[in-house]
Amino acid sequence: MHQKVDRQKCRTVPNFALYGADVEQPWVDMVHHERITERLGQFGFEIAPHVHDTLVQLLFVTQGTGETFIDGKTWTIEAPCLIVAPARSVHGFRFASDIGGHVITATQSAIESVVMTTARELLPFIRGPAVLPLDPVHHRGMPLEPLFEAIRREAESNERWLFTAGIALMITLFVQVARLSEQAQFAARSGQTAAAIRIERFRALLDERCRTRHPVATYAAAMGITTGQLSRFCKDAFGVSAIEAIDARSIHEAKRLLGYSTLSVKEIASDLGFHDAAYFGRFFRKQTGLRPTDYRAGIHGRTR
Repeated sequence: MHQKVDRQKCRTVPNFALYGADVEQPWVDMVHHERITERLGQFGFEIAPHVHDTLVQLLFVTQGTGETFIDGKTWTIEAPCLIVAPARSVHGFRFASDIGGHVITATQSAIESVVMTTARELLPFIRGPAVLPLDPVHHRGMPLEPLFEAIRREAESNERWLFTAGIALMITLFVQVARLSEQAQFAARSGQTAAAIRIERFRALLDERCRTRHPVATYAAAMGITTGQLSRFCKDAFGVSAIEAIDARSIHEAKRLLGYSTLSVKEIASDLGFHDAAYFGRFFRKQTGLRPTDYRAGIHGRTR
């Protein structure tokens, strides 16, 4: 269902600073957290279309159903999902009474000013409305609940550098938005095929098990497919075999530990599931062309 919004008539849409708060109130240095029920319950779980001139809102719906309408488009909401309503977007909500979750409101320009100097590619994900369904079992990246809770604690504290910490956490949150959006785009391009879903499952398993050495058969069994199917999926999606994908994830973790930890090469080998440090050294050199000690020396030389 679509509902067109005439931008020339936006003057008739209520301009709220925060759920009906005084629009003249300055929110230059604000990151605000609420439970969804804290505000929506006061309005019968329905917020009419309105605009925030300077504020971006993110809703993490952890339970319940409903719908949201942003700039003329209506989305059906089913938990768990993430909603992004950027500044100057006309948006509203209609939820069932069993709705639950978090609402974060922050000054969009402050987030953008930091992102523009660090990761400009995040700007479209801050400026564009989105409703992103979440896979509660196989979601990759940082879990959202602890991140929203961290923002809540900062917002409710009165500590020094409160706003700086809040903005840092908001940027982390938008990284998750970007990753979820890219996953959704990949799935859409693949026609929501079983192959696309399985590739995302494989990626999640690689992240979970990158510090252990498992054969392709173990991954395939966890996904309920054959080793041949898994290798075909990997070839189609990544251009490499399943074992090459597993090895690449191990090398990525090895490089991180060599570059940013004080663990010895032997300890790193053990942490990554290699029972023989010498074998780990040969494996690393085959994949990278360098011995682990040479790689570490090169990293440290560049960061001095």
